[in-house]
Amino acid sequence: MRELEAQVAQLLGRLQALEAQWAQDSTTSSQPPSTDKPWAPKSERQKTGRSSGAQRGHVGKTLKMAEHVDEVVTLPLTGHCACGHAWESVHAQGQVARQVHDLPELRLQVTEYRADVKVCPGCRHRQHAPFPDHVPGQVQYGPRVHGLAVYLNASHFVPLERTSEILEALCGARPSDGTIVLNLRLAADRLVDFETQLKAALLQQPVLHADETGSKVNGKLQWMHVVSCAQLTLYGHHAQRGFAALEAMNVLPQFEGFLMHDAWSTYFKLSAKHALCGAHLLRELRGLAEHHAQVWAGELRDALRLVYHQQKDGTITPELVEAFEHRFDALLDAGLKANPPAPPVPGRRGRTRQTPGRNLALRCQQHRLAVLRFLHDEGVPFDNNQAERDIRPWCVKRKVSGGFRSEEGAQHFARIRSYISTLQKQGMNVWHGLVSVFRGDVIMPSFCC
Repeated sequence: MRELEAQVAQLLGRLQALEAQWAQDSTTSSQPPSTDKPWAPKSERQKTGRSSGAQRGHVGKTLKMAEHVDEVVTLPLTGHCACGHAWESVHAQGQVARQVHDLPELRLQVTEYRADVKVCPGCRHRQHAPFPDHVPGQVQYGPRVHGLAVYLNASHFVPLERTSEILEALCGARPSDGTIVLNLRLAADRLVDFETQLKAALLQQPVLHADETGSKVNGKLQWMHVVSCAQLTLYGHHAQRGFAALEAMNVLPQFEGFLMHDAWSTYFKLSAKHALCGAHLLRELRGLAEHHAQVWAGELRDALRLVYHQQKDGTITPELVEAFEHRFDALLDAGLKANPPAPPVPGRRGRTRQTPGRNLALRCQQHRLAVLRFLHDEGVPFDNNQAERDIRPWCVKRKVSGGFRSEEGAQHFARIRSYISTLQKQGMNVWHGLVSVFRGDVIMPSFCC
């Protein structure tokens, strides 16, 4: 009878775990919003009472009349007035102007370079004038075509074949897939110096954000890592998710500032001062409260949200911080009591699997300073949203155009994306930047952030 009761209890536990796993979404776990059900998930944002759309005082933007125009079309008034007078005989007193802003007809502009050829009268040596560096062959595409191909593929994740189709439709040029891949390789080679300066600049930042996501190479799972701040972004592609990938990027192992991350165990091997993402913690607490009936988790979530908004609004005081920390510790103790340690399983080696509630409470106790870092160190944010925003384009790329054909191609793509993201963060024109790469005079962002 006891054996039967134990089996029933074990099955009920497994059923509860499966139901909780099935019910997870982006608000109760680290799953992306794209996996949510069709209805909108609950938001962590507090209601402000304001209506949606632009707020009072917002400066709108609209298309304005251009001061200098390229073409003027005069429209004479002809015909007759209602009284029968011919308009052709009346002198115009003025004009009413309207403008149409449109693209010019696109076509390739062909520039032919003709180098003088001369023969030395003394030794009969034949020599021609040197061609510019960007004209290595007899016929080639120019930097704008190369820049546009990389812009479509690397910035907007358009697959290779569709990139060729777009270029053919716009300007009559249809480079092959191989040509676009060569463009990506050339751009990556010319951005080596940019990446070197970028890594040096990241090491000087007081706070860095880190995250990682899966990336396919020939159908096999590899990993894309990001290290970033508000003005700089470094991506790195590696076959492994672990410490070897961080060493290959050559930033975080030397970093001594504050590192914001999501409590992945590998990050704790670094010598940086750790800060854990509060948004991840809120989602996990919500999952425990809603799917596992953990009362302590719901109370801790409410308390954490309250102190975060107090800190964000500038209404936090040392007394409020101290009171919250006492409540934080008490609720974690309650969580451990509600989730006693699981007994060892006979015949099974290794650590015994614990409940999600116990694991979360133990993690918060073990890394208490990192969880509450935002309350004590100025400049350390509450969440890791910076890295999550920077990693999101890779999820879009994976959905739109799939994975990579080679590890080398993935690494080239990562370096180009680092350049694109950094330019975007600093308000610089990505198109001009990519064209400059193929002209040989790379436009560099600011590394003194």
